[in-house]
Amino acid sequence: MDYCDHRLRVRYAETDQMGVAYHANHLVWFEIGRTEFCRQRGFTYEAMERETGSYMMVAEVSCRYRRPLRYDQEFIIRTRIRQLRKRTLTFAYQILDAQQGTLLAEGETKHVVTDGNGRPRSFPAHYLHYLQGLDASKK
Repeated sequence: MDYCDHRLRVRYAETDQMGVAYHANHLVWFEIGRTEFCRQRGFTYEAMERETGSYMMVAEVSCRYRRPLRYDQEFIIRTRIRQLRKRTLTFAYQILDAQQGTLLAEGETKHVVTDGNGRPRSFPAHYLHYLQGLDASKK
């Protein structure tokens, strides 16, 4: 599958005084989306960090808000890889209304792979295979 869907619900603590989801929460939901995307591909951030000393640092973020999300509204965070290079990775996200499929927000995060000191490095081959949708255990 080229994308990962993960269903969530807007919690009261994520809303403002008008019951609308606070804009910064979209970035948290993007993180949930990419965490679940990696898990679906067969690995976790924690495992990659522990096993290789590689980190996916966020370098850029964008979000376009199309329609408000409200308290208790169910939504889907749809995550896919837009671009995968030797040292960078860009995830694309769509936040969709769970009942109607309406696009509520969309955005991207660009990540640079670094070592523990923040210096850029190449993706570990084993994990690159996971991201490309290949079975890394057969490589």
